[in-house]
Amino acid sequence: MNQKINGTIFTPILIGGSLILLISFAIRSTFGLFQIPIAEQFLWARSEFSLAIAIQNLAWGIGTPIFSAFAEKFGDRKAITIGLLLYALGVFISSTASTPEAHQFLNVLIGFGIAGSGFGPILAVVGRSASPEKRSLALGITTAAGSAGQVVGPPVAAILLGMMPWSSVFIVFAIISLLTIILVPLLKSTPKIDKNEIEENLSDALIEAIKDPTYIMLFLGFFSCGFQLAFITAHFPAFIAEASSPIIQGSLISFVCNSVESLGALSMALIGLFNIIGSLGAGALGKNFTKKYLLSIIYTGRTIAAILFIVLPITPLSVAIFSMIMGALWLATVPLTSGIIGHIYGLKFMGTLYGIVFLSHQIGSFVGVWLGGLFYDIYGSYDVVWWVGIGVGAFSAIIHLPVKEIPMAERKLSTI
Repeated sequence: MNQKINGTIFTPILIGGSLILLISFAIRSTFGLFQIPIAEQFLWARSEFSLAIAIQNLAWGIGTPIFSAFAEKFGDRKAITIGLLLYALGVFISSTASTPEAHQFLNVLIGFGIAGSGFGPILAVVGRSASPEKRSLALGITTAAGSAGQVVGPPVAAILLGMMPWSSVFIVFAIISLLTIILVPLLKSTPKIDKNEIEENLSDALIEAIKDPTYIMLFLGFFSCGFQLAFITAHFPAFIAEASSPIIQGSLISFVCNSVESLGALSMALIGLFNIIGSLGAGALGKNFTKKYLLSIIYTGRTIAAILFIVLPITPLSVAIFSMIMGALWLATVPLTSGIIGHIYGLKFMGTLYGIVFLSHQIGSFVGVWLGGLFYDIYGSYDVVWWVGIGVGAFSAIIHLPVKEIPMAERKLSTI
């Protein structure tokens, strides 16, 4: 399965997977920018569209192990193609939705579409195609491509929203998602294995992993990652737009944006830009350092950054600094978490085993987005949710420390 192009790590699988993730995440990262336009047009409470995004994140989490298992049985390209079709269909139909219930229902399709074109299937096929010494870096590069999408998505969405209604922007994004299917042939299918053999081995692998306390720790620890990231993605632009302190004129970043709305788009782009650096750095560090300690450091850094951001005055500069720090720590957890799973439990069912852990991430995403809208409607601010996110982040920093980062095969040999 290892493919080399003149000895380089940049194989067709890595390039194709990275581009698909870039486009998929570019679209996904823009939904927070639609929160205010949609709510204002239909006079909805903030929690209504927040619930739709929360459902999208939950469906993404539920769909990831399903698409990963499908890919392991029937081929990666089939799974990813179906995911992109669902993504395009969900976004396109959402452009005509005018009720909260319609948006919430259609975000199930969008969530499953993101699952099929997201981390589960893509990281699994990239991980299987890379040599052991390059695997951590390959996973970091692929994750960084998703981060690059976050740099591109929000500014493009902001420009399009200035030119056309939100519904037309949704149609544009649906077309882009559909066209992404042309990249799927770059992801060459893995060798086919007898279906019964896969089912038996997958069942054994799942039972073995669930019985392992390390797998449970990884599952629980990924919750806060989803909580923090989804809350910020969905609510940070609105939070900035409504904060009293960010006065753009005369600030150091006034040459980049001239309104609090554009500051929101800039913050998401900064998160995405520094996310690239963080993902690449985590992938490179994961090759030489213990991944569980790197994860603990990342969650500690997020916790400290969030505390300082909300207790200090909110200014354009503080927004930019927080966005850069949080961006560097944003998806840095993904290559490390997926790398630990592949290292401990093997690569054959890495997609499904990672997908189940990723479900915890997306349960956290659902809770973070939904509580953000609910508590905003109740208290008129996001303060309570910020502190909840700080608490779960501290929990994740601690729970990764006892992780036993030793392959199951070696553990079994040591008991013989």
